[in-house]
Amino acid sequence: MNIIAFNGSLRQGSLTGQVIDTMPEVAPNGMNIETIEIGHLPLYNDDLRVDGKNPAEVTEIAEKLAAADGLIVASPEYNRSFSPAIKNVIDWLSKAPEAPLRGLPTLIATQSPGQLGGIAANNHLRQVLSICGAVFLTGGEIAVGGSAAKVDGGKITDQATRDFIASDLQRLADLIDRS
Repeated sequence: MNIIAFNGSLRQGSLTGQVIDTMPEVAPNGMNIETIEIGHLPLYNDDLRVDGKNPAEVTEIAEKLAAADGLIVASPEYNRSFSPAIKNVIDWLSKAPEAPLRGLPTLIATQSPGQLGGIAANNHLRQVLSICGAVFLTGGEIAVGGSAAKVDGGKITDQATRDFIASDLQRLADLIDRS
């Protein structure tokens, strides 16, 4: 089972990156998680599309998504929303001729040093990705509150949080199996 992950935080050592880096350790057997870099993409601009085609770096991401079984979109919360890097990649992919997000089983994961774990960003991501036809886990989502206190050495160390992430990754695997 091949899963693509987008990290909405471009900062080295980001808390969001640490959440993603923990996922392979707690993922179900047979689930491969590959994080795709998105920070190098140009800002969405339809003038950069040539003959209806996206720039090569966007096409490469769309092709990887088309071959994937699922997607993890992870973001910090910025001003009650998700990161601009995530919005940019979604905007580009929404214009890809092959519509790689349509029907793709998707898990949203947010984090925040605050208590709510980025739940406003999580809900906003669900709203935007639904327009692109992504299929989501229903009920519950990964929203890691107090994230700064739950990491050490680049990974989530809080066992309850690790268990919660593991259960949602299993739910993603189940959604993929049903799709």
